Amino acid sequence: MSRSKITALGMWPNLLVISYTLLGWPLGLWMLVRPEILLNGVGVLLTAHTLIYSAYLIHDCAHHAVFATAAANDRLGGLMSWLNGACLADYARLKKKHLRHHSDRLDTVTFDYRAALRSTPGWVRRGVLALEWAYVPSVELLMRGMVVTAPFSSGTHAERIRVLLLSAVRLAFFAVLAWVSVKAVLLYALAYLIFLNVLRFMDAFQHTYEVFASRSLAAAPIDPRRDLRYEYENTYSNLIAERWTWVNLLLLNFPYHNAHHVRPSMPWHRLPALHRTLYGDQDPQVITCRQLIASYHRHRVARILADNYGFVSATGDRAGGFLGAVGVSFLTAV
Repeated sequence: MSRSKITALGMWPNLLVISYTLLGWPLGLWMLVRPEILLNGVGVLLTAHTLIYSAYLIHDCAHHAVFATAAANDRLGGLMSWLNGACLADYARLKKKHLRHHSDRLDTVTFDYRAALRSTPGWVRRGVLALEWAYVPSVELLMRGMVVTAPFSSGTHAERIRVLLLSAVRLAFFAVLAWVSVKAVLLYALAYLIFLNVLRFMDAFQHTYEVFASRSLAAAPIDPRRDLRYEYENTYSNLIAERWTWVNLLLLNFPYHNAHHVRPSMPWHRLPALHRTLYGDQDPQVITCRQLIASYHRHRVARILADNYGFVSATGDRAGGFLGAVGVSFLTAV
């Protein structure tokens, strides 16, 4: 099938998702401002979901999987980054760092938060772990704080000015929102925490890669062990549902992670078909979200400072020993 025909087939799904995200986000904000409690609740969920879609659209744009040209993908990715705050990171660096994750077959991150936590006073470390116990994604918030402060420790003057200007714009936006409704700001914070928790749950159980922390965009040292077989055996598809595949659209089909790694430029709406073609109905790398929830809950504190992601059993409670990853979001890999 020609590239032009594939692009045409993907036009309507992408148009619908982009429209939903761009229109749903301000509609969600309007609902947060309203006095009706029911509208507030729907607004929190709608705002959180459009933030989730904006993140996964950035991911597809980084792989040039939405539009036919790199420039169009980059423009949409940059626009979506304004919705979820990823604009504070440099989009070009974010894109290149994520592509390193695929080529190096490592969890390529910018900051080693574990080393940072181990070097902090005990009360800080205990505070972070206490928040994680309470399901507050403190490490994810810490990672985003590091994105903002990084230019001031190792960046250029232009990068520092850029971060200051963008931070001022976002603070002004939330100041205006607070002037309209303090309640709306608090509800938006709740929606943002839901957004972070959903993304980190998905990120936690998609790989058992090694972590490579570096601010450099250069390739990691070559290791012949990290071949295609290694990539497949250390990548997992954490599907929301196997039978009712449409449910995975709630996360823009991001759970089809093994298929994505085989064809990174495959658009989100074609991943279920690719998954079926590659693996049929039985794939040992599929571990459903239902199987992973207990592990996510049980290891929510232990995984923060763990030296590895644990292991996946071949039978029985397959996810029981799967501790999972933390701080590996493509939105903070800059």
